[in-house]
Amino acid sequence: MQAYTIGQAARLLGVSPDTARRWADAGRVATHRDETGKRLIDGTDLAAFSVELAKGGAGEEDASYTSVRNAFPGIVTAIKLGDVAAQVEIQAGPHRLVSLLTREAVEELGLEVGMEATARVKSTNVHIDRV
Repeated sequence: MQAYTIGQAARLLGVSPDTARRWADAGRVATHRDETGKRLIDGTDLAAFSVELAKGGAGEEDASYTSVRNAFPGIVTAIKLGDVAAQVEIQAGPHRLVSLLTREAVEELGLEVGMEATARVKSTNVHIDRV
């Protein structure tokens, strides 16, 4: 049977190795040690856990997976919907951030004025994560 290291499992799950290690330490996914003492996750256990995560079993604190580092948690203050595009405004402390994204993305995220959201800035793009 295929077994995965914590790092390999993290890459497959789209999280950091620290997150995968915390899940293993908490018993959310079973691990065992090989002859060198390295912690491994059996492929079938990892597959079952990945399905659980996809169904929302990760919990709210683990729901966001991103490589974008500049995060501005705030509140949605305005949404302007067009036929295809949308404009979302977030007030993050003293910072006002505006993102242009698709209407479909706004609807999938369920964004509404007054809800918490995080604007993530990478290069010249602003990404919106629902909290």
